[in-house]
Parts: sequence; C-alpha cells; structure tokens
Amino acid sequence: MADVLIPAVTMVARMPSLMDCAPILPVPVAEISGEASVGAEEAPLILAGVLLSLIVIYLASKVGGEFCARINLPPVLGELVGGVAVGVSALHLLIFPEAGAVETTPSLLVSFLGATTGAGLETAIAVSQTYSEVISILAELGVVILLFEIGLESDLQELIRVGPQAVIVAIVGVVAPFLSGTLGLIYLFHMTAIPAIFAGAALTATSIGITAKVLAELQQLSSEEGQIIIGAAVLDDVLGIIVLAVVASLAKTGEVEISNIVYLVLSSVIFLVGSIVLGRFFSPYFVALVDKLQTRGDLLLSSLIFVFFLSYIATAIHLEAILGAFTAGLVLAETDKHKGLEEQVIPLADTFVPIFFVCVGAKTDVSVLNPLVPENREGLVIAAFLIIVAIIGKVITGFTILGQPEINRLAIGVGMIPRGEVGLVFAGVGSASGALSRPLEAAIIVMVILTTFLAPPMLRVVFQSSDSGEPALNAEVASATVEDVDT
Repeated sequence: MADVLIPAVTMVARMPSLMDCAPILPVPVAEISGEASVGAEEAPLILAGVLLSLIVIYLASKVGGEFCARINLPPVLGELVGGVAVGVSALHLLIFPEAGAVETTPSLLVSFLGATTGAGLETAIAVSQTYSEVISILAELGVVILLFEIGLESDLQELIRVGPQAVIVAIVGVVAPFLSGTLGLIYLFHMTAIPAIFAGAALTATSIGITAKVLAELQQLSSEEGQIIIGAAVLDDVLGIIVLAVVASLAKTGEVEISNIVYLVLSSVIFLVGSIVLGRFFSPYFVALVDKLQTRGDLLLSSLIFVFFLSYIATAIHLEAILGAFTAGLVLAETDKHKGLEEQVIPLADTFVPIFFVCVGAKTDVSVLNPLVPENREGLVIAAFLIIVAIIGKVITGFTILGQPEINRLAIGVGMIPRGEVGLVFAGVGSASGALSRPLEAAIIVMVILTTFLAPPMLRVVFQSSDSGEPALNAEVASATVEDVDT
C-alpha cells in the first residue's frame, strides 16, 4: 500500500542488503531526520522495538485466531482482522512509516517504547524505521515458510494423477477471474496495467484447506464432486504461484512487455519442472545425508538449507523466493522424511507465518472504504466488482464439466470460491511491491474476507439441496484426509 508501510526490504521490490537494516551494526544505519540518526548505541532500543512489536503481533494473532476458530471460521482470517485492529485502521499500535520517511505522528507503540525505556520520544521515532524494517523482513520470511509448508503438504503424485475434469476446472478457475478482473479494472475503472494485473491475479486463488474442511463436515470429501474440487484446488495453488511469481516480477520493472511476460512464464515453468525433476533425482542422497547426521535439528536445518537455496536461485533469476520455497516443499514431500518434516515445520510456521498475516492487516487502511467519504466510493465500487468477479469466475468452473448430468456442477463451482490464506498471500506480496493503491489493496482484502466467509455456508446449501454425491466417508477417515490436504 502506497501510504502505509512499503517495506524497504521485500521479496518483490527495492530489496537492499539485509545488512543495511541490521540492528547491531557498529556504524550508523540510517539517517532518519536532520537531527536524529540511528547508530550502534541505539541497538538495544531497536531490539526492544522488535520485541515489543512481536508481542503486539502475537497477541493480535492469537486473539483474532481464537475468535474465528470458535465461530467455525479459518483462524487465518482472525490473524488478518487482528492485524487490522492493531494497525493503521484502528488502535495505531503498529504503524509502519514509508521507507525513508519520518514518522511525524508517533504510534502508540513508539510512544510506549520511548516512555518505558527512558530514551525519549525523539529517539524512539528515530529507531522506528529500522525496527519496522526488521519486522518486515520477518514477515517476508514468514511467507517463504508458508509456501514451503503448502508445498510440503501437497501431493505431487495426486497432481500428476488428477483427471482431465479437475484440470479443466482448475484452468478455467484461473483464467476466467484473472482475465475478467484485469480487463474490467483496465477498461471500466481506467487503471494502469500493473495494478490491474495484480488484482486480477489475486482473484485466481482457491483455499483448499477451507473447502476441504467443509467437505469433510458434510461428508462429501469422497464424492465425485469433492474429489474434483480438491484436485482442481491443488492445481489452482500451483498455477496461482506461477501467476504470482510472474506479476510480482512485472511489478519490479513497472512495465508490461510481451517478451518479459513470455520470459517470466517460461522461466517459472522451467524452474518449477526442472527443480522437481532434479530434486526427485537427488532426494535419495538428501535422505541418506540426513540419516548420517547426528546433531540436533538434522532434518529441519538440512531442509531449510534446501528451501533457502531454491528460494535464492529463484530470486537470482528474477523470479520470486516463494516459488522456490513452494518447489522445495513439493520435492521434499516425495521423500520418506516428509511426515517427520511436516511435524517439525509446524512450530516454525506457527512462529513466523502470523507475522506476515498480521502485518498485512496492520498495513491495510480500511478507512478508504468508508462510504461517507466521497472520494472513497470508487474503492467501494471496485470492491463490489472484485467480489462479483471472484464469485462468478469460480462458479462457472463447475459448468465446464460435460457428459455427467448427475453431477452437482453448482457445488463444484461454489467449492472453488474461498480465497482464504492463498488470497492473502497475493494481497501481501502486492502490498510489499508497491503496485497496489490503498483503495485497491483494501478492496482485495475485502474480497478475500467475504469470499472466505460466504463459501462455507453456500457450500452447505448447495450440497444439502441436492441428492447428488456418493456415499460419505465416516468422520474419522474424513478428518484424516483433511489433515493431508489442509494448507
């Protein structure tokens, strides 16, 4: 978002060396204003700011997540809403100044930091830029780990085995909302290409975890509709990651050139396929190496080396680190160590991923959707447009299945609607790239929230009003299957 924080250190744009914002450098880190600069003597204060920010982030994450879990909604939505509550839209605890800017009105956290440490308000303001950048780095690390976890929990063999019906549903579910959203924003709202493409890309996501949980509750996970939905949603994740990598790379240059798009698409596909093929060849050697290690953290740290290596390679060839992380997850999911690795990654993800989602919420200024302010009404219209496209673009996918009159096509389309955590990844990366205006980013967040809220009850209605579907799984098998596919 343009007027809130655009991190100086991101995966997608304006990436300086991490050492430029390290809090313990023995030389001045950044010139915050004409009168104050941050040097080595402020290192303890920077650390204190990071710790205080993490306290706020984790509290917002747990309170919001627990609330949503108790009303049968995805906890990730609670983390997002918790971020909105503590950010620029509400409590002003976490306010991220734009890179290089001076915070003229200190946030409550900055004021509290200056008062409790005895450093004074001026010094606290001076260091706020630096510790905000540290939090931004942790948030970006969180999204890398999130995509690794998603890849690790995906079934590559299932991706290969999915039938042509799931493939068609997945492709239509990506192409239809992407084209309609992008072209609608360009020609109806006169947006420039890059923001429109980013918003269109955010419409392509499907949250397999949310849909799978609802299907299990309805005992429809083993039905033909359920299997098509799950297969298509998994393919949507893969296609969505490629689309995200392409549009995020386009945001770096700020230009849309056919040659650049062709390069990015081809390099993304070649990187993904090549990494999987080579990874499957070398995975037995990886397993053998891990088996020989005798120190603590042998499996987890060895896997993280592999994840960060592929993420670095992806970044070096002008793709996205998240594509490398997702690919690493797919490769390691094929080894006999994947179950143990999944268990070890969970606490790591629980530590870093909430930082990402809370920061996305904290940077989102929902006040731009206030209908009482005349200049905000365009943002509301954009949000309504995105929601309509998001729903229709997925519902039509069920009607692409031909030759099976008994199948519940509407249920298949509705099952593809929720964006969930995948849509938030798109919004977060778009925010970090600086490609999205405040109204457009808020509109995307609203679209993600509403589609995720609306899909579960809609799915229940369309299944319960239809007699289609095969015999249900028992609750125990359904729950076990959900654990295998939930992201």
